[in-house]
Amino acid sequence: MQLIFEALASPVRRKILAYVAHHEMNAGDIAARFEMSKPSISQHLQLLEHAGLVSSEKRGKYVYYRQVSDTLANSLTGFVQDICPIGAPLRRESAEIARKAKDKDTIETSA
Repeated sequence: MQLIFEALASPVRRKILAYVAHHEMNAGDIAARFEMSKPSISQHLQLLEHAGLVSSEKRGKYVYYRQVSDTLANSLTGFVQDICPIGAPLRRESAEIARKAKDKDTIETSA
């Protein structure tokens, strides 16, 4: 439980959770949204993963991160981010990316 609170204490980590709320992203795409070094973002991602809030999967040369949706901490974080002036737009962006990816997959499978 301590790791979860530590992970959620950082505004950067809360923003990362908002970005991966609905759609997985690779580490480079996540890092591009912040004005900090890639190693710093990597440390934030490792802490989130260690706390059980995100999971990662290596595919080729990229590591993709997604939110672990069935944890109480992420459910509560999602609720708070939906009403937060900073988190809400990021979650909407994540949902839009997921919708576009789903639409693209639907088009490709029906062709």
